[in-house]
Amino acid sequence: MKKLNFIISFLLATVGLSLNTALAQNDTIYIMKNGNVIWECKVADIDSIIFYKPIPTGDLTGTFIDLRDSTEYTWIRIGYQVWMAENLKYLPSVVGPGTWSNTEPYYYVYGYDSTDVLAAKATENYTTYGVLYNWTAAMNGASSSSANPSAVQGICPDGWHLPSDAEWIQLTDYLGGWEVAGGKLKEVGTEHWNDPNAGATNESGFTALPGGSRYFGSFEKIGNYGLWWSTTEYNDTHAWFRHIIYISSHLNPNSAKLGGCF
Repeated sequence: MKKLNFIISFLLATVGLSLNTALAQNDTIYIMKNGNVIWECKVADIDSIIFYKPIPTGDLTGTFIDLRDSTEYTWIRIGYQVWMAENLKYLPSVVGPGTWSNTEPYYYVYGYDSTDVLAAKATENYTTYGVLYNWTAAMNGASSSSANPSAVQGICPDGWHLPSDAEWIQLTDYLGGWEVAGGKLKEVGTEHWNDPNAGATNESGFTALPGGSRYFGSFEKIGNYGLWWSTTEYNDTHAWFRHIIYISSHLNPNSAKLGGCF
C-alpha cells in the first residue's frame, strides 16, 4: 500500500487544501478540483495509475471470424478503441417488417418479408448491409449499461461487445465532435450513400453504410442514413443510438423505441 498512499498524498497535496481525514477510507480514490470531488473510483477497480497519456500501439486494422456462422469481419482501431468496420450479419431467425415488439427479439433483412433465413441471406441487402436488430435482440437479454466499456456482449461475437452511450461519446470526441464525426465515419462516394453524401471522408476507416431501418411496420430510408444502437436506455421504452445521414457530416445522438430496428 506504500505506492497507493504516496499517490493519494500527492493528489491531496496538489489540491492545496487542509482536509479532515477523520473519515478517510482506504478502498477509494477521490480526485478533487477547487475543493469539490470531481471523480472517485474503488481501488479494486484499478490496475494501474500513470501520470502521462498512453499512446496506443499494435495493429491498426485486422480481421476475425465469428465462429457462430464462419463470417469474417474487418476491425479498425480508432484512437483508444477498437471497432468492427462492418455491420453484423449474424441471423438466427428472420421476420418481415410487419412483425415487431418492444420486448421480444426480432431480426430483419432490409427488403425481405418472410421467415426463411437462407433466402434472406441470399439477398444483396444482406450481403451489403447485414442484419437489422431491435434493441432487445441486440442486447440478447442483458440489462442497460452506461459503463465504458459497456461489458454487454449482446448479439456480438465472442470477444466483442455493444458500445454504451459513453463509448459513442468517446469516439465522437476523438473524431472532433458530433458536427464532423459522421463524415469521418462514412464510406465515401455515392455507391451506397445517396447524393451528396455530405462531408464523407472515412478517414477513421469505419466505413459506415446507410442500411436504413425497420420502423412503424415497414423498411425505410436505405441509402439515406445508418443507425447504430447503444447499450444505454434513455427510459423504459427508448434507448440511445447514433444516426448518420447522407446530407450531413453529423454523428447525431438520439433515442428510439426499443422495438425500432437497425
